[in-house]
Amino acid sequence: MAENSSRPSFLRIVSAILLGIVVGFFVFLGMALILGAMNIPVSMQFAENILSVILLTISLAVCIGVFLWLVWITPPTESETTEEAE
Repeated sequence: MAENSSRPSFLRIVSAILLGIVVGFFVFLGMALILGAMNIPVSMQFAENILSVILLTISLAVCIGVFLWLVWITPPTESETTEEAE
């Protein structure tokens, strides 16, 4: 696989961060539901439960990191207008 030496665009980085936040929040909800079913107390009120804050922070950081890594290694698609002009 050829290495992509150019940096991704600003829009791709911002979209990866936003998608990482959304997916990370849903991953946190899934982890909270699973841990709640196992009778481990995970409250959805972040100010009262330090475990929920730690889980939310970890899930957001991991998801944002994964999406940024995917954006960084995936080459940008080429538009058809450049191919037609040639």
